[in-house]
Amino acid sequence: MHQYSQTLYITMILDLKEVKIGVIGLGYVGLPLARLFATRFPVVGFDLKKNRIEELMSGHDSTLEVDSDVLRAALATSSPAIGSAGLYCTDDASLLADCNFYVVTVPTPVDKHNTPDLTPLYGASSTVGKYISLGDIVVYESTVYPGVTEDECIPVIERESGLKLNVDFFAGYSPERINPGDKLHTVEKIRKITSGSTPEVAELIDKVYSSVIIAGTFKASCIKVAETAKVIENSQRDINIAFMNELAKICALVGIDTHDVLEAASTKWNFLPFKPGLVGGHCIGVDPYYLAQLAQDKGYHPEVILAGRRINDGMGEYVAQQIVKCMIRKDIPINKSKVLVLGFTFKENCPDVRNTKVSQVVESLADFGVGVTVYDPWAKPAECMHEYGIEVANELPDGRFDAVVLCVAHDVFRELDIDSLRKEVSVVYDIKGFLPEGVADKRL
Repeated sequence: MHQYSQTLYITMILDLKEVKIGVIGLGYVGLPLARLFATRFPVVGFDLKKNRIEELMSGHDSTLEVDSDVLRAALATSSPAIGSAGLYCTDDASLLADCNFYVVTVPTPVDKHNTPDLTPLYGASSTVGKYISLGDIVVYESTVYPGVTEDECIPVIERESGLKLNVDFFAGYSPERINPGDKLHTVEKIRKITSGSTPEVAELIDKVYSSVIIAGTFKASCIKVAETAKVIENSQRDINIAFMNELAKICALVGIDTHDVLEAASTKWNFLPFKPGLVGGHCIGVDPYYLAQLAQDKGYHPEVILAGRRINDGMGEYVAQQIVKCMIRKDIPINKSKVLVLGFTFKENCPDVRNTKVSQVVESLADFGVGVTVYDPWAKPAECMHEYGIEVANELPDGRFDAVVLCVAHDVFRELDIDSLRKEVSVVYDIKGFLPEGVADKRL
């Protein structure tokens, strides 16, 4: 280990008083983590979006992951000094120069061909490379396939900085486990996987995280193991939900209720409690493609992973077809019929519309000539229009509808009088199995 670095590590490991953290990316993952780190360390939170910085420094988080009073309590009026604590959010990357522990939390999406898009990671790595110094550490949290940290990101830092990994600076990987909208399993209450590019660095990274993560940490044997653990977590869920979705299709052909079947099967002690549904969001609907990309790069075609993805990616269209079939059975004219869709976000009780598959339901219904109205008090109408070209209302519309479709299980929908929304002859379709018994004509 570099002589300068060895001295710094001894100081840090003893008391962590020399750590100053720079978090790159202040979205659903970066902000909760930066706020948590700021309870103990000086933290600079960097994001390219000026309007995002302005809202955060005013004490408001539009993702609703961090409560306003908690955020305001963490904020500092300027970049906090080493030895202090607090969070300063900025779009000025030069303020990262005083940091010595960088955490990258930018998104890792897929493109229209479902190929991993590492562009945000390359950009963040370039930013780190401009400011990283001797002895500094960079930890990646963004979801990647095994090898991306060391083979794709680190070379960018080396080119930008002129420094060499494990000689002049060090790296680690600690996969994010943020669950948007979940106020029970918050970042500090979820056990954290850590790893480092050398055993000494792995120890230090684990020490930094364990100082704020009350649920504890798990130190993986190497960076690639930590990267792989992340992608299989959500790939496992994706495959299990795909099985449930396939079961739902079979049950529909047989004429039985899927949820009745699952209730009966769950009486066995080791039955896994998965349910059918729309699989969206930034993790479950994306991570399997990262694992598949790695397999294909190595010459292996991953059959189960991609089969699960095909099933889940096609559920929006399937649901629309089922709704139309239910309407036809009741002799409801399809063309120019009025359908109310309840919920647009990818999951309940949060404003996150990333990769929401409700958009597929809306678009597929529109292809049948149906007039679709979408109501979601959680979603941001401007974002829905920008990302999907779909109009979403935050207020419940007037009138009665030929069909009412429950797509997202927001708690607020429990208070709705569904009967007041439907015409005398109409269909209620419950994708989530959320509505009270007897309200829905059909459940997925």
